[in-house]
Amino acid sequence: MEVLGYLAQGFLVAMTPVNLVWMVAGSALGTVLGMLPGLGPSTGIALLLPLTFGMRPETALIAMCAIYYGAMFGGSRSSILLNVPGDGAAVASAFDGYPMACKGQAEAALAISAIASFIGGLLSTIAFVLVALPVARFALRFGPPEYFCLMIFALAATAAISKEALLKGIISLVFGLMLSTVGLDFQSGVPRFTFGSQELQMGIDFVVVIIGIYGISEVFVNLEHIADNVAKPVQSKFGRIWITMEQWKKSIGPILRQTPIGFLIGVLPGAGGTIAALMAYNNEKQISKHPEEFGKGAIEGLAAPEAANNACSVGALIPMMTLGVPGSGTTAVMLGALLILGLQPGPLLFEQHPDVAWGIIASMFLGNVVCALINIPLAGALVRVLSVPPKLLYPLVVVLAFLGVYTINFSVMDFYLLTILGLVGYLMKKFKVPTAPLILASVVGASMESSFRQSLMLSNGSLAVFFRSWICLVLLLAAAVSVAWPFISDWRSKRNQGEAVDVPVD
Repeated sequence: MEVLGYLAQGFLVAMTPVNLVWMVAGSALGTVLGMLPGLGPSTGIALLLPLTFGMRPETALIAMCAIYYGAMFGGSRSSILLNVPGDGAAVASAFDGYPMACKGQAEAALAISAIASFIGGLLSTIAFVLVALPVARFALRFGPPEYFCLMIFALAATAAISKEALLKGIISLVFGLMLSTVGLDFQSGVPRFTFGSQELQMGIDFVVVIIGIYGISEVFVNLEHIADNVAKPVQSKFGRIWITMEQWKKSIGPILRQTPIGFLIGVLPGAGGTIAALMAYNNEKQISKHPEEFGKGAIEGLAAPEAANNACSVGALIPMMTLGVPGSGTTAVMLGALLILGLQPGPLLFEQHPDVAWGIIASMFLGNVVCALINIPLAGALVRVLSVPPKLLYPLVVVLAFLGVYTINFSVMDFYLLTILGLVGYLMKKFKVPTAPLILASVVGASMESSFRQSLMLSNGSLAVFFRSWICLVLLLAAAVSVAWPFISDWRSKRNQGEAVDVPVD
């Protein structure tokens, strides 16, 4: 009952006119930033920081949170329509969202992405209220060995998606890990794979990787069709932005199953929405009765990562608000904003400033409703992008990609990297090498290496440190099962087919 009283107080704070205005403005801005390649919630919040100095703390943080989950809503729009993820968390949405759009189901894809995001955000906000402190305390038990094992599990699960060509999946994974090693070794200060370039000393930004592998490569693939005057089939007439009852029945299970996973991954500092979305996609493919449909426009493959990445964005706020430990890059920016505003994040935030803490939590309930109302009506206008002639559409994609990349580091070197990675992505698509392992490995590679080194330092070089914790053992076992399960499933299906053939017919 005490929690309900605090929550009611939070709704009074969130529903003041000035907070509602900034909530709507932040949700709209976040949706736009999420759609644009190379931009995202971190950029939006960083740009908003100077404006917050004259705001009340709760107003500033409500606006920042609105930008954060608004970007989670909007990130899938460019994934579905252009196969260009707006940010890392929207990568998995392109796997089935773009094929759905190409098959004339753009309305359903845009609708289910908004619906799944809304349900995932709403359920995770309820979980925030109920289990914030216990879950955050559990996350504290993750030391370097546990984080390394978590990354092993995430990579193994993603590589297992490509069971038909596991070797190609491993090659993709290794290439992603190689990309993550480019730059200065922050422990020894030695430059690695920079080839004498100062621009490469800070490494290759992940956004450059995803835009090159997905966006530019898609342009290269479509240049073949443009040269032959054959464009990809797109819808010329659009109906109501909604889904059928059959599509809803297929989607509700994945949404409810993957929301808790996204929420828990968000709580773990540094895991992020990309891992949550890719793991959610992999989980649904593993348990699906028709895994062969994934990657070809399965609505379940879109609903699962959309629910997970929105749940992750809410979960990432838990360690920031209760412990002062950012759960993602965006919440790290928000942590700095809290300190600038004179607030000390942690358990005392809920005792000394309950209006701020519970006002933020209450705004999440309202903000998810606002984002759904913004995204579903706007989807009708966004779908029209598909009807743009390819000769106009793909140059526009290139312009957006290069502008988005330039805004990251304002470096011309990123242009060369973007082009090279676009060619790599093109070749991977031509030779049917899966790109998901590469993307995930390039995200977690640096933190994985750091956790591995720290673990060995703690154990004086002994690998036994990875088998001393029950958390490590569970994660390693889950990784082994993830790799083995597709082969076990194939063996069982073949055995069942063999038994069916051997049954005598009277």
